[in-house]
Amino acid sequence: MSHRKAVAASALLAAALLVPAATPAMAAAPDAGADRAALQQALDATVAAGVPGAVAEVRDGRGVWRGSSGTADLASGRAAHAGDRFRAGSVTKTFVATVVLQLVADGRVKLDDDIERQLPGVVPNGAHITVRQLLNHTSGLANYTDVLLGKHDPVRDAQKATYTPRQLIALVADIPNRPAPGTTWEYSNTNYVVLGLLVEHITGQSLAHEIDHRIVRPLHLKATSFPTSPSVPGQHLHGYEWLEGRGTGAAPTDLTEFSPAAYWAAGTLISTTHDLNTFYKALLDGRLLPDRMMKEMRTLHPMDAKRPNRSYGLGLESNGTTCPSEKPVVGHTGEVVGYQTFSFTSADGKRQITLSVNTGLTMTDAEGTAATKMLSTALCRTA
Repeated sequence: MSHRKAVAASALLAAALLVPAATPAMAAAPDAGADRAALQQALDATVAAGVPGAVAEVRDGRGVWRGSSGTADLASGRAAHAGDRFRAGSVTKTFVATVVLQLVADGRVKLDDDIERQLPGVVPNGAHITVRQLLNHTSGLANYTDVLLGKHDPVRDAQKATYTPRQLIALVADIPNRPAPGTTWEYSNTNYVVLGLLVEHITGQSLAHEIDHRIVRPLHLKATSFPTSPSVPGQHLHGYEWLEGRGTGAAPTDLTEFSPAAYWAAGTLISTTHDLNTFYKALLDGRLLPDRMMKEMRTLHPMDAKRPNRSYGLGLESNGTTCPSEKPVVGHTGEVVGYQTFSFTSADGKRQITLSVNTGLTMTDAEGTAATKMLSTALCRTA
C-alpha cells in the first residue's frame, strides 16, 4: 500500500486506487480465524491515527465479522456503520476486467487484439496496444489524471466534470516520450477508460448496464452501483480531504459529492464491505470466469520500483507485503477523492477483508500504517 503525507489540493486528483484481492479457495487445514477483539482494536487504531471513520468486514474460519469505528458524517456527528456505502475507487477495475474477460471467453474479442481494431481512431498508438496491455497497465498510455492536475482548481474541476470517456483519452494524445507498449508497467486510469469504451462497443450497452447485468444482479450486490450522478445513494460514509494540510487545527473538506465523469470506468463504483467481499469470493472461486480466464487474470507483471513485492495481473494485484512470511494476497485497492478502500483475500482463500476509510489522497503515513495493520490482523496467520 502506498502511504503518503498530507498533500496540497492540486494533488487530490493524482491517480487513484490500488490494493489486493484473492485466489481460489483451496482445501487445507481449518482456519482458526482472526481474534475479534483484535480486529476491533485495529479498526479503532485506524481512526485514532486520524481518519474520520472506518468500516470493515472480515470473513474467515470463525465466520463473518463486521465492524465500524469513528464518524461517517462530521457535520451531523453520525457514527460510521458497517453497512455504510462508500466510493470504491479502483476496485472498479476488477469489475471492468471481469466483464472484459467474460467477453473474451465468449469469443467476442481476443486478449491480444489491438485496440485499434475495435475502437478505430480513439486510442493514441492504438494499432500497437492490445487488450491485454490495457488490462495489466503495460500499454504505455499516460494517465489522464496527471493532466487534470494542471487545472487551476483540480478538485473543484473534477467535482463538476463533464468529460466524456473519449475526451479523457484525448487528454493524453499528445504526451511525448511514452514507453513502447508491453515494455513497462505504469499505472494509468486511461487504460480502463479505454476498456470501458471497448465493453460498450462490443455489447451495444452502457458499461453500467453490463456491470449490473453480469455481476451486480447475479451476485445480489444490493448496495453496489455504477453511478451517473454526483451523489452517493443510501446511508453512506461522507468523504473528506485536508485541502490545507494536516497541521494542528486544520479542518477537512467534505468532498462526498463528485462527478462520476472524472473517473468513470477507472474508479466510479459505489459499494459496501459486504458486497465487495461477496464479489471477490465469487470471482476467486471461479463463479464469474472460466478457469482459462482466471489463469489469464492471475498472470502477473511486476509493478514499478515504488511498489516492491507487488505484481499486477488483469485487473488484480498480488501483494507480498501484507503478510511477509506468507504467500501474497490478491485483490485491489481503491483510492479516490475522499475514500480509500482495500479488498484482499489470503492466498489459500480462507481469509478475506474489505476495509474502507473516509479519507483518501491526504492520508498520512500513520493512518496508512494503521490501515495496513488492520489488513494484516485479518489476513495473516502470524500477524
